[in-house]
Amino acid sequence: MKPGIPKGTRDFLPEQVAKREYIFSVIKRAFQTYGYVPIETPVMENLKTLTGKYGDEGDKLLFKILNNGDFLAKADKQALEDGNSSGLISSIADRGLRYDLTVPFARFVTMHQNDLSFPFKRYQIQQVWRADRPQKGRYREFYQCDADVVGSDSLHYEAELVQLFDQVYATLGIKVSIKINNRKVLYGIAESQGIADQFMAMTIAMDKLDKIGREKVIEEMTKNHIPEAAAHQVMDILSCKDLDEMQEKIASSSIGVAGIEELRTFHRFIDTSELSNELSFDPSLARGLNYYTGCIFEVAAKDVAIGSIGGGGRYDDLTSVFGLKGVSGVGISFGFARIYDVMEELKLFPEDISRTLDILILSFDIDSHGYGFRLMTQLRKAGVSADLYPKPIKMQKQMKYANNIKVPYTIVIGSEEMTSGVLSLKDMNSGEQNKVTVNQLIEKFTNI
Repeated sequence: MKPGIPKGTRDFLPEQVAKREYIFSVIKRAFQTYGYVPIETPVMENLKTLTGKYGDEGDKLLFKILNNGDFLAKADKQALEDGNSSGLISSIADRGLRYDLTVPFARFVTMHQNDLSFPFKRYQIQQVWRADRPQKGRYREFYQCDADVVGSDSLHYEAELVQLFDQVYATLGIKVSIKINNRKVLYGIAESQGIADQFMAMTIAMDKLDKIGREKVIEEMTKNHIPEAAAHQVMDILSCKDLDEMQEKIASSSIGVAGIEELRTFHRFIDTSELSNELSFDPSLARGLNYYTGCIFEVAAKDVAIGSIGGGGRYDDLTSVFGLKGVSGVGISFGFARIYDVMEELKLFPEDISRTLDILILSFDIDSHGYGFRLMTQLRKAGVSADLYPKPIKMQKQMKYANNIKVPYTIVIGSEEMTSGVLSLKDMNSGEQNKVTVNQLIEKFTNI
């Protein structure tokens, strides 16, 4: 059988893992600088925890896990006979792989509310799964790197999270545009056009604007019972460039005006700091997830066409579905897989990022190989990354291996080195060789 992996998943070679760890380290360091603490949740959740939180589109992308044992024994026979897959699911699967980290976090907060101090600031770096159609920058298995604050409705946290976005992308060297909007403003658009009942249909269609264009969005709205005239008017309102103009358009909606005021409050915080990247109001930004209720964010790379590489927003009601009311939250997520692809395409990774080994020890014979093993052990105990070629074979072959793994330094052990205790350290890039004692060697590499 020819080996393979599921579509939308990937293997990672050592160099790729090193690059991924570099991104993780930058994001993690920023999270900790801003006072966020780590948590972890299970890879699977009860389906009832996940369903209904992402909208109909999101629910379709949930990976379901079949019940243990003979899952068909308790299956809905009528649904099975009718070929009704949606009706069948509830009887054969009660768990699913997590779609994101936000809904499991809301469940976590509800379950552990007595163990937490509010406002609670958490970060989480774990995998998520979506039964999406694989394409460039879109995978079925990928990491999310989230930061959330729950237990406060202060809009200074929205500003803080935008600063966090800005710092991470600046550190990674990725030029981005950070877009902001407010779900209340979107509701105000719908209410001003008399289509408040079709709010979700409107936002789901709007969320596809960059992918399918204006006319297709209007077409999708009309298919979902939004009058064509209202759909055209909605698209015209989306051309507003600033908050003052938008407020004029949605002045008849008190909820919409409240959203404008929230954005102004956000700017009173964020405008006091200097950002490295562009921040702009984008009234077409919808973030088509049901749980967002206030400010929403999205980040796009400027130099690579790959879609969103970050996003987030305010959610006031998410924990209430689990029985914990009155706990507002706001969070952001870094699109890790796409960040990686952007950095690869733009060649932004440090050149020595895959370096894990400092020294490779080579030997001429059995005795020098034994000496090399003792030297390797001594170096490792001192904190120097060292390895020993497994056999004292032809030196040419040992050197070829050293070049293949791109080790920066080698030491060749022979009778002279064993007798004198003085080693020849070769720089594999320049070819320069220096005589050093073991203590000098340890000092050199532990002070790097």
